[in-house]
Amino acid sequence: MQDLGISVLFQGRNFIRLLEGLWITVGISLISVAISIVLGIILGAIMTVKNPLIKWITKIYLEFVRIMPQLVLLFIVYFGVTKAFGIHLSGELSAIIVFSVWGTAEMGDLVRGALLSIPKHQYESGRAIGLTTIQIFGYIIIPQTIRRLLPLAINLVTRMIKTTSLIALIGVVEIVKVGQQIIESSRLSVPSAALWVYGVIFFMYFLVCYPISRLATKLENKWRD
Repeated sequence: MQDLGISVLFQGRNFIRLLEGLWITVGISLISVAISIVLGIILGAIMTVKNPLIKWITKIYLEFVRIMPQLVLLFIVYFGVTKAFGIHLSGELSAIIVFSVWGTAEMGDLVRGALLSIPKHQYESGRAIGLTTIQIFGYIIIPQTIRRLLPLAINLVTRMIKTTSLIALIGVVEIVKVGQQIIESSRLSVPSAALWVYGVIFFMYFLVCYPISRLATKLENKWRD
């Protein structure tokens, strides 16, 4: 009877290694997201400043990050920077830097859009009842901004987790890289291993990303009503 290939998942520590690789993927994503949220909020606030030079600089930054593929940025940081400046950067640190740069740009644009979506009369109404600028932001602007921003920010988390699959190409032993190692070591004994290994990887990504995506949709629908 032909081996269906599923057995390769339970040989030795193969399944445990996949879980360990998933943990690395999620860890890099969460660290990058945390950095992106902090820096993105600052960037988004800066982008609302009515200064031509600041607008030009932030626009160039946004366009650069959006146009440049994340894979190219990974290669520039991991291979280019290390060679050009003699700086040793691990694959994990390079990934965090690149995804933080990308996430900051995305989060900054989200924050900018959320802040600009608040009607001007909200500010004027706050001043009319005698609120200070800090009170206007604390009681009126920030709560509304969070309601607009949170679902979009949660969706950014899922995008970040899925995009981290690229870091396998710079040698980071995350879940995709582990899967490739398992398939390569079993290609002669279990020719159909790729189907099962990548199927399990797909399922693991789904288990991580689907609840996050559903949470974003639920919040968006709840606050829209």
